[in-house]
Amino acid sequence: MKRSVQESAAARVVAWQAAHGRNHLPWQQTRDPYRVWLSEIMLQQTQVATVLDYYTRFLARFPDVQALAEAPQDEVLGLWSGLGYYTRARNLHRCAQQVVAEHGGVFPRTAEVLATLPGIGRSTAGAIAAFCFSERVPILDANVRRVLTRLLGFDADLAQARNERLLWEQAQELLPRDDLDSAMPRYTQGLMDLGAALCTPRAPQCSKCPLHEDCKAFRDGDPQRYPVKTRKLSRKAEAWQLLVLKNAQGQAWLQKRPPSGIWAGMHCVPVFADHADLQRCVAALGPASGLAVNELQPFVHVLTHRDLHLHPVLVSGAVLEKPLEEGAWFGAHQWGAVGLPAPIRKLLDATMARP
Repeated sequence: MKRSVQESAAARVVAWQAAHGRNHLPWQQTRDPYRVWLSEIMLQQTQVATVLDYYTRFLARFPDVQALAEAPQDEVLGLWSGLGYYTRARNLHRCAQQVVAEHGGVFPRTAEVLATLPGIGRSTAGAIAAFCFSERVPILDANVRRVLTRLLGFDADLAQARNERLLWEQAQELLPRDDLDSAMPRYTQGLMDLGAALCTPRAPQCSKCPLHEDCKAFRDGDPQRYPVKTRKLSRKAEAWQLLVLKNAQGQAWLQKRPPSGIWAGMHCVPVFADHADLQRCVAALGPASGLAVNELQPFVHVLTHRDLHLHPVLVSGAVLEKPLEEGAWFGAHQWGAVGLPAPIRKLLDATMARP
């Protein structure tokens, strides 16, 4: 792409975004890096419509980075519960603490330094720097990667690191060169909006795109072959036996998950890898005459790399005051404060309501 075409492409994205892009979202009405950072983390692999309520609740409870840094992790996870990808919440908390401890509570102004913080990769760092400080840096989230590979006809395999680096270099060349204070935020948002609204994975609306005249994929008539990435996610299946303990007060016994792995640091009902282990645990809980044991309907919870096959067993009645070494009893009014994975919250909502 020649320099004049590059500059024209950037200008067209900026103009299109002003006229047709998303301009009403709450994080677009500010250049506060705390609020922009929070939105960028929440929007990773999550739809805007889902994020809006979480974003509002987070700001109500944690209005600035200092408040978030000082909060207990359980409270952060509790507010995040249901948004998924919980590593984001743990990194969010760690990042806030690092910004306070190492940067005096002020977010760094460059993408290079932002990318050194927990949970902030190169693309997220670029978005924060472009939106808040108008730094001339690119982003390459999934939507933008799709737009740019189609525009450039970039068909190198992005599963290879050298090709990913080459795309970053070409993304840098396409950036606006003039009036960066206003152009960089709008250009960055414009690429995101194009990918979300027009340059979609399937059935892209090329005729409405401001870049279609220069788009190699459009000229070739095959935009859906981009981007090219041969490496696929390796999915695994895993079976968990869930022990749902309910005492006479209608409380559930919850344990904190290990600091790494699935649902790390969150609260959950006791998990067993083997049904026989769960049955041995049930046998030790109290007099058999005082317990009601019901095997509930199994269900599957889909994670990014794994399918969890969950087999819950409800045990209620005269359960011991301390049935297991680890954990504690929690009433329904406490579940939101400790951070429960969404499928566990739904399971408890359904089972604890039973007589």
